[in-house]
Amino acid sequence: MFPYGPELEINPHLRVHYEKVLQHIGPLLTDERRQKIERIVSLRNFDTAVVLESIYDRGNVSAVMRSAEGLGFGNFHVIETQEKFKESARVTQGADKWVEVKKWKQTVDCVKSLKQQGYKICVTHLDEKSKPLHDIDFSGKVALVLGNEKDGVSPEMIAAADERIIIPMTGFVQSFNISVAGALSLYHISQDRLKKLGSNASLNETEQGILRALYYLRTQDSAHQYLEELFARGALKA
Repeated sequence: MFPYGPELEINPHLRVHYEKVLQHIGPLLTDERRQKIERIVSLRNFDTAVVLESIYDRGNVSAVMRSAEGLGFGNFHVIETQEKFKESARVTQGADKWVEVKKWKQTVDCVKSLKQQGYKICVTHLDEKSKPLHDIDFSGKVALVLGNEKDGVSPEMIAAADERIIIPMTGFVQSFNISVAGALSLYHISQDRLKKLGSNASLNETEQGILRALYYLRTQDSAHQYLEELFARGALKA
């Protein structure tokens, strides 16, 4: 589910409507930058949630994030039951700036929130109930859950799953590295949605406008200060 409303926080004391952000910050960007942001936003998918549970290797989290962003997925969840999550700048290549990351301390809270929003929980897990990735319909709201490198997803997550899925393999090994599994799964999801819906995108016109305004703020270093100055002079109403 798209996580933002029309009023964007500039600082703890100032919230500005996204249309005003577009109006005042847009002219500060080059035409090329505005066009690139518009194209990327028009293809963003928030109907698919990427969920990583208790990952040990921070580089793996960052690698999955990079693949997700590169394929147009903006809805990212990290369940931190181990050490605190910190992005690896070397691996993300700036992807963390363009993906909306929600962090959780407990699996149960993440699952509850996703199910309340109407997401089907699909966990990568091998057992007698598992289905091949290509047998799952990803055209609706689906949360793809990847577990940690040693034990996979937790028993708690397996119990909450609507589907248990695997990536079919024909070699001796039975699993991919999590970063590879994430990239393969997300590419398949993007293609499944393209085939069934005509696009991987999920945002309506208003949501695209809000996300475009957020990206304007993130791409222009002085944007927040500029809006604060406009507000202080009375040239901008909150």
